[in-house]
Formats: sequence, C-alpha cells, structure tokens
Amino acid sequence: MKHFIIPIFVPHKGCPHDCIFCNQKRITGQYNDVEVEDVYKIIEEHLKTIDRNNSHIEISFFGGSFTGIEIEKQKEFLSIAKEYVDKGLVDEIRLSTRPDYIDREILDNLKKYGVKNIELGAQSMDDDVLMRQCRGHSSEDVVNASKLIKEYGFKLGLQMMVGLYGDSFEKDIYTAKKFIELKPDFVRIYPTLVVKDTYLEVLYRKGMYKPLELIDAVYICKELYKLFYKNNIYIMKIGLQVSDDFTLGKNVVAGPFHPAFRELVESSLLNDMILYYINMYFKESKSIELIVNQKTLSKMYSDKKRFFNDTLQQISDKKVKVHQSTDLDLFEICLRNEEKCYKMSLFDYINSII
Repeated sequence: MKHFIIPIFVPHKGCPHDCIFCNQKRITGQYNDVEVEDVYKIIEEHLKTIDRNNSHIEISFFGGSFTGIEIEKQKEFLSIAKEYVDKGLVDEIRLSTRPDYIDREILDNLKKYGVKNIELGAQSMDDDVLMRQCRGHSSEDVVNASKLIKEYGFKLGLQMMVGLYGDSFEKDIYTAKKFIELKPDFVRIYPTLVVKDTYLEVLYRKGMYKPLELIDAVYICKELYKLFYKNNIYIMKIGLQVSDDFTLGKNVVAGPFHPAFRELVESSLLNDMILYYINMYFKESKSIELIVNQKTLSKMYSDKKRFFNDTLQQISDKKVKVHQSTDLDLFEICLRNEEKCYKMSLFDYINSII
C-alpha cells in the first residue's frame, strides 16, 4: 500500500516565538496565510493525482503551531479535513504543534475532529539549547505533552534538530535517549540549516555560529538512527523537504544541505555494516562476494558511491564482487566466498554494536 500526505502549511500561524533558526515562509515557500478555500483547493488538487485504490492518504497541517492558532480557525480547517475522512476520500488527519500548546481541552477538540497523529516540535531535550533557540518552552513541556497525547490515544511523533546553536553531539544523543523514554510512534530528524532572514543567519555572519559540515551531520544522524532503530521507533524523515527555492544559494545560506540527506545517512550506515561483517568473518579472505537486492544496492552506491568507495579503500587487500538478488530484503546483505556464507540484516548489525 502506498502512503500519501496532503500537506497544508500554516506558516508561522500560532507561533508565539521567533525561533532563531526558523523562517517558515522561506522554508515552505508559502508567503500568504491559508484560508478555507485554499484548504479545499489543496486537498482537491492532490486527490486528483492519487489512485484511491490501495492508498493510505493523510491530510497534514504543518508549518506553524496548529493548536496555537485561533480555535475557530482550527475548527474550520479540521472540519474540512474531517469532511474528506467521513466521505472515505482520506484516511487520517495529522498535525504538528508546540509542546506547550497541548492540554486536555485542546486534545478533546482534536479528538472530536478525528485527528490521529500529533507531532511535537521538541527540537532538543536540553534546556540550555532550547533557551538559546528562543523556543519559549522547556524539556518538561515536551514530557508532559507527550504523556498526555499518548494518554488520549493519539499517535505521537517527536521532531528533533541536530547542530543547533549551543548544541553538541552529546546533547543530541541525550535528546534521542529522552525521546526513547517517551515511546513515540515515530520521529523526524532535521539537521540545522542557516535559513535566510533568521537570527541564526545574523549569528552565522558574525562568526558566532558554525553549522555542521555535511559529513558530521551524517555521522550524528547515523548514530541517532541506530538508537531509534534498535528501540523500534520509526524514523519518518531525516532532512528537510527540498524545493526549487529551498536550496543552497537561495533560501539556504549555509549548513549540511543535501537533496537526499536520508540516503547519505543510510548509505553510510549500510557501508559501516558491510565493513563490520567483512572484518568479522572474512578478515583473511582475498576475494568476497557481496549480494544485495536492487534497493539496497542503490543505497549502498548513494552519492556516486561516496561511502562504498571509502569501504573499498579500507579493505584494499580484498577483491569484492557485487551481485544482486531478489531473495534478499532491503538492508539485508549476504557475504560469501568459496568456504562460507553469511546473511545479515541491519537489525542484526545494530543489535550487535549497541
């Protein structure tokens, strides 16, 4: 079954603070407020492109803090979305909001309109980092909101950012571990980018903020990936959505930008796994066959074989032949020579190293 999301952006609506990294209009490319007629139009235009058969369709309110906008406007938007759910044209409604804009009254209203998924823009669980971003909420707000959302039976999503102003690798790991304690149904991970017309851009141009290098962002996200994967938490997204305007040199001033950032993270992880098992089982072998399926091969070779070539350099004394097989699943590999054969999965690898 294919999953489709119909995104409705409500840029900066409901946000009481200007976080130093954020300019929703630059990020979404949407500069006008969304009105009722816009919501209908967006939904209808997307539905025209989707085959309803064998599809799971969600209407998603993103961009600002949805539960912070005027309650009547919330009800208008939600009633439209519910209309499509009731007609069987759409399956679910989801939204994103701030942790400090969740309480029982808000959740009662969301329940009434059939919302299923609530994502919290937590960004960090380190209070000093949150303060430096001018977030206006604490890690305790994230904990309280998460518990309440789960108590009400909603699916909980948590969003975190890496490379924030005042952040560190250790703080990112701390945030991930705190997320895991809250048992979210899914997470999103975003590397911090310097976006035009933000205070972070001012700090960057003054030399007071240095964004992560791409390779460092990949490494950090790879470590987070392992933690979430091991704890059976679905990673819905890694990296921001790319558009014609939201790219380096346009609305992105600096930072670890890549149009296929998740592919880089998974490619690096996959090649780590290959190297790990070659060193474990084939250290003395001079010739090895590596067997993967087509999708795994694509990830393995991502970014012009960037990480695969690094792997080959580290085992330059060995000849590695790559073959494809439909018998293997995504993130499964088979290594063999004339004497032995081993089949492993990403789950096996992560469990063996953490």
